[in-house]
Amino acid sequence: MIISIGSDHRGFELKERIKEYLIRKNHKAIDFGTDSNASVDYPDFSRKVGESVAKGESKFGIVICGSGIGVSIAANKVKGVRAVNATNSDMAEMSRKHNNANVICFGADFIDFDTAVKYFEIFVNTDFEGGERHNRRIEKINNI
Repeated sequence: MIISIGSDHRGFELKERIKEYLIRKNHKAIDFGTDSNASVDYPDFSRKVGESVAKGESKFGIVICGSGIGVSIAANKVKGVRAVNATNSDMAEMSRKHNNANVICFGADFIDFDTAVKYFEIFVNTDFEGGERHNRRIEKINNI
């Protein structure tokens, strides 16, 4: 599976560890940066990851900042992206089941590597339930 990944400086170390994990699990990771702990602006990386997902270059995206909030807001500005700041396993699961989320966001200041990987695995291995109710709601989201 192709996964786009990006972070700001506060999420850099977690991004690097998750990227290594993705490669070990035979995923192709498209890294949109950043490439160091030097201060950068998170919207730049959220946009790149979001655009990759929206264009179909990658199936899912991962974006990371300090809280997960800023990258989530920025990623959701890209048409076709449904990003979630998953702070527990239920949120990771339900975001896929009911919202067909395609980008998962993490706050590096609040989540460790093992927990992030656990939520990621739940996220990518949960199918969208579909059906009239959920499809109708996603269509409304897409038209905002």
